[in-house]
Amino acid sequence: MRLVFMGPPGVGKGTYATAISKRYRIPHISTGDMLREEIKRGSELGARVREYVERGELVPDDIIIELVRNRLSREDCKRGFILDGFPRTLRQAEELDKMTKLDLVLNFVAPDEVIIDRLSGRRICRKCGAIYHVKYMPPRVPGRCDRCGGELYQREDDRPEVIRRRLELYRRQFKPIIEYYRRKGILVDVDASDQAEIVVPRIVEVLKSKGLVSDQ
Repeated sequence: MRLVFMGPPGVGKGTYATAISKRYRIPHISTGDMLREEIKRGSELGARVREYVERGELVPDDIIIELVRNRLSREDCKRGFILDGFPRTLRQAEELDKMTKLDLVLNFVAPDEVIIDRLSGRRICRKCGAIYHVKYMPPRVPGRCDRCGGELYQREDDRPEVIRRRLELYRRQFKPIIEYYRRKGILVDVDASDQAEIVVPRIVEVLKSKGLVSDQ
């Protein structure tokens, strides 16, 4: 079962990928994790990645494609995988087609206001990094971490006006990729406007309807 999970920031694709990965025992491959792992390994490729990251620049397609190709060649991907964060460009999508035959691309969709509500309510502890949400997972004492008592803050990226810009940028960047997979007939839109415990069963139903998994 070879899957790609797509969707805007805050839609929850990482959470869904983790759940489906555990359920069907296939690796969840996040490009962000891959980049960090390669830097940690200290490989020649990792050194090149580090240069771009330290300069605050996007890592070029060639490097990302090479990383993904190396990762998909590992033994644990033989039964399938979930790609999260790749492809991000049309060229990456075309190169991925040369590496493997995808079974399905799940495109997670939710209204902007739902995503803004999710992200703008997020609070992070300055001391230990614990994550809270003012509505869905509030701390016992407002503004204070349950674990260590540290101050909770809102990331600049989580302010509503910044989120709106990020969503608009996402739509412009990913529209060609979404259309590419829709034309190939392997893209399915999944309503991700609810909480994860509702969205994950929806994903399972889509996988069943496509004959990729049996009832469990």
